[in-house]
Amino acid sequence: MENTSLLLFAATVLPLICTPGPDMLFVASQTMSGGAAAGLRSTAGVCLGYVIHSSLAALGVAAIVAASPALFMLLRWLGIGYLAYLAARLIGSSMKAGKFVPASSNASDSLRRGFLTAILNPKGMMIYFAILPQFISHDQSIALQASLLSAIFIGLCGVFYTFLSLTLAAIGSHASFSDRRRRWSEGIAGCLLLVAAARLAT
Repeated sequence: MENTSLLLFAATVLPLICTPGPDMLFVASQTMSGGAAAGLRSTAGVCLGYVIHSSLAALGVAAIVAASPALFMLLRWLGIGYLAYLAARLIGSSMKAGKFVPASSNASDSLRRGFLTAILNPKGMMIYFAILPQFISHDQSIALQASLLSAIFIGLCGVFYTFLSLTLAAIGSHASFSDRRRRWSEGIAGCLLLVAAARLAT
């Protein structure tokens, strides 16, 4: 593929990555409730989720899902339900007083949730359905081109969400994490996930 096509693809998807959506709001919520480590694990989970999407796109399975409105709608509402579930857990926890337990005590949790958030995010899948095919030439290997474009998208996601996690963690590191602050952070994080679910629903 030509470098101009790769740069144009990057310029096209970067604003979508930087626009608040389920992935960004999830990473932000995890960072606010569990610090930089939780945010970075969430970022890794999101990127792993998109590796699955890219594999499906390369194999052509994504085209099958895109051609089935019922299947896409089911996936969309699964994503909405999952985000609402996470939001309810965070908001419920924020209403209970108790000793703060750092998120690092369960390192696999943020990674797994980030993975599921990306897998069930229709916005991310639409990048593969509607945008990625526009940059693929039929006179070259489609699977190779899809993999290359997917790598650019996943790389940009990783860079941006890592920056977001570190920035939010740095802002929040200037004060001790009391139980009151923990409850406020979890409440705000839960509300962010509710916003993400609402964006998918509308």
